[in-house]
Amino acid sequence: MWAAFRSSWSLFMGMILLMISNGLLVTLLTLRADGLGFSESTIGLIQSAYPVGSLIGCLIAPKLIMRVGHIRIFAAFASIASATALIHLVTNDPLSWGAMRLLQGFCFSGLYIVAESWLNGSASNETRASLLSTYFITQTGGVMIGQLLLNLSSPEGIFLFIVVSVLISFSLVPMLVSASAIPPYVPPERISLAELFRLSPMGLTGSFLNGIGQTALYIALALYGRAIGLSAGAIGGLIGFMTLGGMLFQFPLAKLSDRLDRRLVIVGAPGLAIPVCLFLATMESPVDNSILLFALVAVLGGLTLPIYSICMAHMNDHLKPGQVVAASGTLVLILAVGMTFGPTLGGFAIAHFGPEGLFYLLATTSGLTVMTGLFRLRTGQSRSQNQITAVALSANLSPEASSLYRDASNPDRDDSI
Repeated sequence: MWAAFRSSWSLFMGMILLMISNGLLVTLLTLRADGLGFSESTIGLIQSAYPVGSLIGCLIAPKLIMRVGHIRIFAAFASIASATALIHLVTNDPLSWGAMRLLQGFCFSGLYIVAESWLNGSASNETRASLLSTYFITQTGGVMIGQLLLNLSSPEGIFLFIVVSVLISFSLVPMLVSASAIPPYVPPERISLAELFRLSPMGLTGSFLNGIGQTALYIALALYGRAIGLSAGAIGGLIGFMTLGGMLFQFPLAKLSDRLDRRLVIVGAPGLAIPVCLFLATMESPVDNSILLFALVAVLGGLTLPIYSICMAHMNDHLKPGQVVAASGTLVLILAVGMTFGPTLGGFAIAHFGPEGLFYLLATTSGLTVMTGLFRLRTGQSRSQNQITAVALSANLSPEASSLYRDASNPDRDDSI
């Protein structure tokens, strides 16, 4: 893994700065908006603009990269994202905040596409698995560090917004000074939604529901923390523990899914998440039982965040090698569609059912995943004879990572079939 980092150090340094800034910004905006008096439902709608922008970016950014190149697009998107973070300081209306979140989603999506296409071009069959693992740790670790930065100052001040802007701006430096050759850009393939559903209804449905659960956790968990009286720093710590749980559970669940029918893991993990959600929803005095609260949220993150990568592995088990890249790229977009609903539903749940509404929502999405999985266990194809190796994936991956994922999960596959 260290060798993989050294071979693409400028890319990973730029990405970790971006992930720290993005992890800090998403929670900072939720807390700042709450302090300005925005309702929970309004905050959810504002935050939903980010995945909408991300979807648009996935469709438009590849064309821009082909026209002007990796470095120029990276510089342009980073500059715009840096400016939008500061614009939140000079406006206090929900519409402008929603517009800035839309732009941020568009720009960060473009930045991820640049990074992942660069990573694809520079990887060999021998290094793809270690590069993808390093990239996963970089993304997840960056988000965790971003949450910790909430302890530096109050969300009501200007300091943290300046930190976000500076981090995004500094992410340009490693990319611009790198002496590494820039690989040519190859746009990702696509596969129709109907064809993907025919090939893997469990992978499609599970990814969509997991997208809802992931963004509900990342956005509405901050609203939950504020509602029960946690400080900004404690809220950052709570989200950090949830992210850490996802990182720690990712590899064991992936390994377990390699040994069993993956649908058992897709059913089992959300099935275990349901009682955790119900316990959190009915927990008395969570602030007074903060150790238990943090531990349970970490377990909930561990049972929720890794499901997307297992859904992708399950889908790819049942594809021909030549279909993997196109299907994986489309599945990323399905995840993003699910993620557009998470913040809105999370904010609505807390607004109408109180802080515990978040966990009732997560119990519902987990229950729907379990029911879908049980139905597919009864009616679907059994364990594939061409089962690949599950690989740790972040929800922030763009469709560009599909080639890297395919080769990392099975470097010996022959795409000529």
